Amino acid sequence: MMNCLLCGVGGQGTVLASRVIAQAAMEQGLFARTAETIGMAQRGGCVVSHVRIGDTASPLIPQGCADILIAFEPGEAVRCLPYLKDDGVVVVNKKAVQPVSGSLTGKRLDGDEMINYLKAKVKKVIVVDGDAICGQCGSPKVLNTALLGAAAGSGVFDMTPGQIKKVLLDRLPQKVHQMNINALELGEKCIETEGMTEK
Repeated sequence: MMNCLLCGVGGQGTVLASRVIAQAAMEQGLFARTAETIGMAQRGGCVVSHVRIGDTASPLIPQGCADILIAFEPGEAVRCLPYLKDDGVVVVNKKAVQPVSGSLTGKRLDGDEMINYLKAKVKKVIVVDGDAICGQCGSPKVLNTALLGAAAGSGVFDMTPGQIKKVLLDRLPQKVHQMNINALELGEKCIETEGMTEK
């Protein structure tokens, strides 16, 4: 059984990433279930996607049972941390998305502070510079692919970056294939450059 929780805000591609993981698992002959809990997603609200691979009756991951948490921004990673099991892995995008409440109160969410909190609480944290990768690939829409590359490269998944790549090529229009392949590879390489932070 492998439990993967993805979290972010509306428009970041969280749901598509969860579908890619599930399809990659099914193409390996594994049983997969997915579910989403979506708030005001179209207005920048939180999105949480559950992916469970293996023999399970429920699509929702219980708290303390996620093997990996893929967070599209650090504030959502902190919020969803109770789902991660003790020896789980966090893959988190470096850039924080400022909540609407920040513009009303004048307070800004500090992404570095959130990441430091994660590193203090979690044994293995992979920090992905999503802005840098998206800049190299020429589109902000490949953030989800970059995070999938880092997650697949972490060794937590039962699938390889190559299997993720196959699903991406099957699901996405041909005109965006190359930029997504680049993002996947750069996401995988960020493990070598940034490394895993261990307590």
